[in-house]
Amino acid sequence: MPKVGIIMGSDSDLPIMQEAINILQNFDIEIEIDIVSAHRTPEKLFDYATNAHTRGVNVIIAGAGGAAHLPGMVASMSPLPVIGVPVKSRNSIDGWDSILSILQMPGGVPVATVALDGGKNAGILAAQIIGQADKCVLDKIVFYKESLKVKVNNASKKMKSKK
Repeated sequence: MPKVGIIMGSDSDLPIMQEAINILQNFDIEIEIDIVSAHRTPEKLFDYATNAHTRGVNVIIAGAGGAAHLPGMVASMSPLPVIGVPVKSRNSIDGWDSILSILQMPGGVPVATVALDGGKNAGILAAQIIGQADKCVLDKIVFYKESLKVKVNNASKKMKSKK
C-alpha cells in the first residue's frame, strides 16, 4: 500500500497539514504523521529523512513556517520526492519568509512547493505522484478531478438560472 509521510515543524502547523491528511485519506493512501523540527530536533530530522524510504514511505510532505528549513533539509537527505508546504505562522512576514525558504532551493535539492497554507494541494500532488505507479490511486484522482468539473458546472448552471 502506498504511504505518504507528513511532517511539520510544530503542532501549530497541524490545521494546515490536516488538509493534506484529509485528502490522502479520501484517496485511501496510508499516512504517517509526526512533528519534526529542523531547528529543535535535528537528530530526529536526520533519522526521519534518511530512513523514511526504508519504512515504505513514497512521498514526504513537509510543512513549516517562519524560516521553514524543514522541507529543504529533508530533501537534502532523502531519496524521496519532498513537497513543501509554506505555513503562515504567527511570527511570519506575511508568509513570504516561509515561501522563499522552501522555494529557493539550490540545484540538486529539489522541493516541490505549493501555495502558502496549501496543505490540500500538497496532498493531491502526493497522490498524483503515487498514482503514476498505482492504477487504483490514479483512478481515484481521475474521479476526483471529474468531480471538481461537475461541481463548477453545477455552480455555473445555478448562477445562470438566477438571472
